[in-house]
Amino acid sequence: MPSIFASPAIRYGISFVNAAVIALIAFTFLEGTIRWVALGIAALEVIVTPQILKHAE
Repeated sequence: MPSIFASPAIRYGISFVNAAVIALIAFTFLEGTIRWVALGIAALEVIVTPQILKHAE
């Protein structure tokens, strides 16, 4: 049975949802430098998480 992580749509979908939540929190509750740090984490989430999930299959 193939892994759910075999599909790139699932890997990137999970990543984009997580990044959207982080960005929403950053824009809603944070300000200044910490907002930019949180947005940087969201950007890394989109780049790194699909690669990690690709190895999970």
